[in-house]
Amino acid sequence: MKFKPNQTRTYDREGFKKRAACLCFRSEQEDEVLLVSSSRYPDQWIVPGGGMEPEEEPGGAAVREVYEEAGVKGKLGRLLGIFEQNQDRKHRTYVYVLTVTEILEDWEDSVNIGRKREWFKVEDAIKVLQCHKPVHAEYLEKLKLGCSPSNGNSTNILEPYFPQCKLPLKHFQF
Repeated sequence: MKFKPNQTRTYDREGFKKRAACLCFRSEQEDEVLLVSSSRYPDQWIVPGGGMEPEEEPGGAAVREVYEEAGVKGKLGRLLGIFEQNQDRKHRTYVYVLTVTEILEDWEDSVNIGRKREWFKVEDAIKVLQCHKPVHAEYLEKLKLGCSPSNGNSTNILEPYFPQCKLPLKHFQF
């Protein structure tokens, strides 16, 4: 565990920062996804998510992060996968699907840091995210394919449980 102002960072036994995120959809058709502006780079869009608190379950962390960052509540759905990022940072992110049922007019990050949110068609969101957050774009690409990740940016540690995927698997050296 590391402490940072306003937040406690938690790590798993392998040294990965524990994170959780949600792909927030306007409806169960999963054709429009909600993105939020980055706190570091306000002109860039990201998938809402963040670090898990000590003793927090991944689903609860994902719902909390979406509420704080995007100002929405909803029905937590399936776990899309657990994505690892190993290049510049060691993150292990649990990514869930959430169907939005309530949109707050003002929310924590809109008031405190001026964060914005916007609905995107899935195809447009992928294009927007590929420029500066390729791992976030990968969440949506894999959602569309109904598979787990398999490119060099990250890997889904649940890959063995997705036999329907016909994509080549790549392995990482730690």
